[in-house]
Amino acid sequence: MAGFEVRMCNSQKGKGLFATKEFLPGDVILEEEPLVSCQFAHNAAYRYLACDHCMRPLETPEQNVRRLSAKQDIILPHSNCFETDLLNITSCNQCGILYCSQECKEISYATYHRSLCYIQSEVLHPISVLVETWKQIHYPPETTNIMLVVRLLAYIQQHDDPALAAENVKQFCHRTINEDAELVHKLLGEKFSDQLNTLREMTANVIRGEYIDEFLTPEGFSSLMALVGTNGQGIGTSPLALWVNSVSQLTMSDDERQQLDVFIDKIYQYVEEESGQFLNTEGSGLYQLQSACNHSCAPNAESSFPYGNHRIQLKAIRHIKPGDEIHISYLDDCTLQRSRHSRQRELSENYLFVCCCERCMSQSSEPDCTSDEEMSDDDLDD
Repeated sequence: MAGFEVRMCNSQKGKGLFATKEFLPGDVILEEEPLVSCQFAHNAAYRYLACDHCMRPLETPEQNVRRLSAKQDIILPHSNCFETDLLNITSCNQCGILYCSQECKEISYATYHRSLCYIQSEVLHPISVLVETWKQIHYPPETTNIMLVVRLLAYIQQHDDPALAAENVKQFCHRTINEDAELVHKLLGEKFSDQLNTLREMTANVIRGEYIDEFLTPEGFSSLMALVGTNGQGIGTSPLALWVNSVSQLTMSDDERQQLDVFIDKIYQYVEEESGQFLNTEGSGLYQLQSACNHSCAPNAESSFPYGNHRIQLKAIRHIKPGDEIHISYLDDCTLQRSRHSRQRELSENYLFVCCCERCMSQSSEPDCTSDEEMSDDDLDD
């Protein structure tokens, strides 16, 4: 028994994910592979090597730390537990794209890569042109990658039942044309209409077909871009974070633990001094079940990537009873702690809805903004 179901909500939210059994804090509600996922274009350009399919980093924690800190003499204790992850690295026989395993290579080829395989050094190839154009339009920090759209179209084209695959994609797209345009405007900026048309034409140069041409019309393409902009789940993988998590589970004396904690703090200090804010291997993916989770400012579940790849895990953080809707937060932890006004503004601007969760409703009598936030906003304007 799965323990959950997707059904229509009794509100304007559309679909929602509901519990059909009890979940206690810490219980895993679901795990899911994405329909498609993709590393961010700038993240790849910064030489964050990752499996082209599952986004597992293709460097050891020690290599990761040495690169980020620019200190080639750093030696991580207990680092050998991750060496085996890199023994199965393979590549596409035609284009040389790297994968963490033969399994990822085969899944990628069967799902979308067969339609998109090309020699990476061909700078005038339609995919190279599209990616470079995207990078000029969408500077870091990225929130999606145009290749997520391209892979979605290739998924439809290569599916055993393309008509069914196209319908699955359409289930994600449930907003109006005006809402799509407003979301894409947020994603691409002031000149979004011209940029959107350029991206659409370039995407059509990469891939076309009977069941995907409807997504290459102005309305269809706008809908896809809005889809990846709002339903695209951010993915972050880090060899260093996986190593820290792994060594924290090891049995050792209190003195050893204290020495290790000091060492880890020093590592993060080196990374911050050299690379600024620590950057993971980052990208986004489309998840059919997880994307059905609606937002709450007092969520009862959270998503994570415990396997160091794109497989997502949804875990309960509060008691969930049968019949309860399962909510996650679309906001980061910092924004989630701010006033109702600030949270509502963020959600309205980025997701086009006014939050009516229990927390927001209980705070409806609060002023429109707190004095601290008002001061902060004024300072920014100055």
